[in-house]
Amino acid sequence: MTQTVPLTRDDEGVLRVIGSRVTLDSIVHLFKSGATAEQIQEDFPSLALGDIYSVIAYYLQHSSQVEDYLRQQAGDVKELQNAVESGLSTREIRERLRQRLAHVAT
Repeated sequence: MTQTVPLTRDDEGVLRVIGSRVTLDSIVHLFKSGATAEQIQEDFPSLALGDIYSVIAYYLQHSSQVEDYLRQQAGDVKELQNAVESGLSTREIRERLRQRLAHVAT
């Protein structure tokens, strides 16, 4: 008997619970913070309790691979944040906002 884990990888490579926008990262973070499956469901009521338990079981059985994935995700987020922060100065952002406001006002 095999159990299917209700996870899917989206176009950006993020693992999400099938049929939702809830990420594996979110569930694992709450679980590692001490939340029970029932408490996680309170935060994400669209998820079935069985799916939450399945994702937690997957994490526990594959914790090394999941932790590698989480580190990769964190690195990707940091890289994107650095690119965004270095790509635009505050002055450029303010000028773009002024142009948009001027366009809306006309």
